[in-house]
Amino acid sequence: MTGRFKVVFSEEAEEDLLRLFDFALKRELESAAADLTIPECAVEAIRTGCSFLAHSPFSCRKAPPGDNAFVRELLISFGTSGYVALFEIVDSTTVIVGAVRHQREDDYR
Repeated sequence: MTGRFKVVFSEEAEEDLLRLFDFALKRELESAAADLTIPECAVEAIRTGCSFLAHSPFSCRKAPPGDNAFVRELLISFGTSGYVALFEIVDSTTVIVGAVRHQREDDYR
């Protein structure tokens, strides 16, 4: 079943995915019990989580400061924490993911 909205990742969001992959890979390489599948699984979890936006983008929380009802955040669980995707509902058919960060990061880059 396809959604009503097309979900598009901006160039910045794609760069965020690469940055998050690199960070997870570095962390795993430095670990005594490295699992080199984790970085790929993390990016896949983000992409899969964002597929939810094709069906129900308005169910996600408004992004701070909350002035624009069309700019929202999606929480994506992964491991003991997860990720946050900042997105905008552009029109009745398109959602653009503008940025992705780890939940423990201070803010979007």
